[in-house]
Amino acid sequence: MVERIGIFGGAFNPVHNGHLSVASSFLESNLIHSLWLIPTADPPHKTDSLAPFRHRLKMLEIAFYDWDRIEINDLESRLENPSYTLRTVTHLQDSYGDRLFYLCMGEDSLSRFSGWYKYEELLQRACLLVAERPGYDKRAVPEKILNRTIFVEHEPVDISSTDIRKTNTGGDESGADTGKKLPDSIHQYIAANALYKDQFTTR
Repeated sequence: MVERIGIFGGAFNPVHNGHLSVASSFLESNLIHSLWLIPTADPPHKTDSLAPFRHRLKMLEIAFYDWDRIEINDLESRLENPSYTLRTVTHLQDSYGDRLFYLCMGEDSLSRFSGWYKYEELLQRACLLVAERPGYDKRAVPEKILNRTIFVEHEPVDISSTDIRKTNTGGDESGADTGKKLPDSIHQYIAANALYKDQFTTR
């Protein structure tokens, strides 16, 4: 049997409970045997608020430390910059020719997929595994993309890494309910390492 691997990339800046929720949905779909989380090292569209790669990698390791069928992979820190998904997928397929890779994302990313670097070549290399958002209008997505897309049932968690960086604790403005957006261990890591200090004031 061919081992099926999901590739879930992103800045993870920081990793939050929305990421945990969508990762769970990908695994529970039983369409893949395991999920590889690959943080972006040098995104094409850079942001001044991007935490150093080593911290984002460590936060992923902390957040998913006790999960089965999850692998945290630092591949993009070793590839040519910028971190185009096509380079990552090509490298994985060349390195693990006996495995079948799926590119995992949410429907918000699917709506922008036609703007990705050489997206048509990327589609030829890997099917998309997309966490479905109830009520999402797929009519704006080109047919050639939908033809290479498998949708996975998912109950979305409305959390944004950008919003977290702009709030004072990763919870609400009073500092309560941190766990609704961030695992406690991630909040503690951000505080201990003074990450996002220009945008994110820890309690």
